[in-house]
Amino acid sequence: MIIKQELVKRIKEYFDLNIYETKVWLALLSKGLASAGEVAELSGVPRSRTYDVLESLEKRGFAIAKIGKPVKYLAVKPTEVIEKMKSNLLHDVQERVKSLVNLKTTPEYIELEQLHTTGISPIKSHEIIGSLKGRANVMAKIRELLENSKKEVLICTSALDFEDKSRILVPALEKLSKGNIKIRLALSGETDKINKLNAKLSIKAKHTESNARVFISDKTEALLMVTPQNSEDEIGIWLSSPYFTDYLARMLEGSLKNGNGGN
Repeated sequence: MIIKQELVKRIKEYFDLNIYETKVWLALLSKGLASAGEVAELSGVPRSRTYDVLESLEKRGFAIAKIGKPVKYLAVKPTEVIEKMKSNLLHDVQERVKSLVNLKTTPEYIELEQLHTTGISPIKSHEIIGSLKGRANVMAKIRELLENSKKEVLICTSALDFEDKSRILVPALEKLSKGNIKIRLALSGETDKINKLNAKLSIKAKHTESNARVFISDKTEALLMVTPQNSEDEIGIWLSSPYFTDYLARMLEGSLKNGNGGN
């Protein structure tokens, strides 16, 4: 059996297999039902290793052992393997989330909080400036800013960026709205797209010509995006500086009042 090395490499990566597991599974798929000896011959994997590899694939749901002598193995359909992997992944994620939630009730977590709040040299708020790299980190910080807001939120970004982050932004803003938190939303981009978003949102966005992408909480914390909205890897600057953030918020509010905003 001749299989392109590029295919072996890709399947190995996609399905998280080692090189022998990949070759054996591909051999099984091409044969349908085969003994360990036949698999070894088809795959090029040493026969002494084939038994262990087949057993590993069976445990992971890539193959089924057919009872008999000699024992033969049946390849599981790729679509069934994918569905099982999805199910296992979701289960693992749920268990991980449950573990993280329960962590907050442990003595260790209390100690972590104490270390953070009563450090040897407390950090002054106006000294905190940090960079965030990667979409996941940026999204997490935006969620944190919104969830911790007590009085008001100001968001200035593009309609495209808002739509891209809507999975986090929409439910967070709706929750803030119900909590009587003041929300100001300004979006740049195509008017039709902004109008469509407004039709779905309980908070109506104003149109702005500003290209800024800024998320401000209580005029004390802000996240400024410094990469273009279509960048593969997002980078943001987080500021916990009441003086500067208040100035930035007032500047954005002023631009909206002076005609750069409005539908």
